Amino acid sequence: MYPGIHAAIHPDRPAIIMTGSGHTVSYAQLEDRSLRLANWFRQAGLQPGDVIALLSDNDARVFDVYWAAQRSGLYLTAINYRLRTDELEYILQNSGAKALLVGRGAAEVAASIGTIPTLQQRIAFEEGVPGHLGLEQLIAGASPARPAHEPRGADMLYSSGTTGRPKGVRPPLPQRDVSEPGDTMVAMFSTYFGFSADTVYLSPAPLYHAAPLRTCATVQALGGTALVMERFDAEAALAAIEHHRATHSQWVPTMFVRMLKLPDAVRTRHDVSSMQVAIHAAAPCPVDVKRQMIDWWGPILHEYYSSTELNGLTVIGPKEWLAKPGSVGRPVLGSIHICDEHGQELPVGQDGMVYFERDAMPFEYWGDPEKTASTQHPQHPTWTAVGDIGHVDADGYLFLTDRKAFMIISGGVNIYPQEVENELTLHPAIADVAVIGVPDAEMGEQVKAVVQLVPGLEGSDKLAEELIAFVRQRLASYKAPKSVDFVEALPRTPTGKLMKGELRKRYWPQAK
Repeated sequence: MYPGIHAAIHPDRPAIIMTGSGHTVSYAQLEDRSLRLANWFRQAGLQPGDVIALLSDNDARVFDVYWAAQRSGLYLTAINYRLRTDELEYILQNSGAKALLVGRGAAEVAASIGTIPTLQQRIAFEEGVPGHLGLEQLIAGASPARPAHEPRGADMLYSSGTTGRPKGVRPPLPQRDVSEPGDTMVAMFSTYFGFSADTVYLSPAPLYHAAPLRTCATVQALGGTALVMERFDAEAALAAIEHHRATHSQWVPTMFVRMLKLPDAVRTRHDVSSMQVAIHAAAPCPVDVKRQMIDWWGPILHEYYSSTELNGLTVIGPKEWLAKPGSVGRPVLGSIHICDEHGQELPVGQDGMVYFERDAMPFEYWGDPEKTASTQHPQHPTWTAVGDIGHVDADGYLFLTDRKAFMIISGGVNIYPQEVENELTLHPAIADVAVIGVPDAEMGEQVKAVVQLVPGLEGSDKLAEELIAFVRQRLASYKAPKSVDFVEALPRTPTGKLMKGELRKRYWPQAK
């Protein structure tokens, strides 16, 4: 399904509402604009399988570009415009982008991008950006005639680069027309989360990341309304739920923490009773945080575990989670195998690498066959792993332990930072925390907590000792930090992923 179907039935229904400005795009407008832009891409010589890149803050016009790519067989590479110029140039060169579309918030950084050999067209959402065509003038002059064949495109998104260079995740193009059914996200979200034409979905995260972009597009494919926040603000999110009577939403755990830390008077000021399903994903959610959200919002929290690679997916509902706290659910896309470092399957309850088995290889890392091969099981090439460690219980529920790349080995013992972070997250003095391994001459690595304090507090030796003791009361003593550093802010992506690769560079001569 795609928005054109709904434009024919409900042309005036809002497809997109920007919650800050109130700017609204109807299905008729989305259909017309994306069709004209797709026709312009064809006229400019872009062929199915070519890549167009998007550099934008949250803006309704992102979906003009998204659906234009989807209805012309193109790959869309949405890029975090907050990256450094050299990082942006790397992605543009690596992807082989033929066109670059630039939103208002990214115009300044786009001007710093040098020559990219493959880049044939530069287009700006706003008029008057030097070296760029104006999107509005371009759309106005393009043909509104729908072609007989509109091959389905796909996204080619880049991993967040938390442990190194971003990797372009390139799925095979669907061999069907854009109007034909068969979309995985539509099937999953309608089946497991109740998405439909009646859905009013709040998206508080940046659209250049996989989950916000794909889920808003799923809502539009089904004929619902996507409420897009220009940027996340804890109280503004609650106000948007109340004002628009949102039925569904999607969050990352850091957003939950920020909403929970609002004063009680602020939290209770807003009516969130319209919310039927609140989804969270992208990063591990501490058990205590999720319990507090369920106490506040009721048993409406649903969780899924997946990746940009979409090599598999698990889902868990609120009742299941209350019975299996800490689990990310059972597989609904692919089947799970837990394996040791040699690829041998492990018994129930033992931690190992999480592999998803599919009928065929679901992705490749563009331009990096060795990296693609590194995700595949040594004996089963359609089993893939993206670096997560976990175990399944006797009922088939998956519990994640941590990322393999972040595991600390101290004196030959494995320590998983996520477990320590979960205990520290709700300490009243802590606004944000990361646990990493740092060099230790005797033990190889030792555990260090890097802490951002709540406003008004200052780090001290006494507070560091208090935090270490706090962990020792809850976990085995060898897992407790040996030291605590206090920082102004931790490096996180806008979707809440901790960029531990960047953090580790401060402590290791050569980041591991």
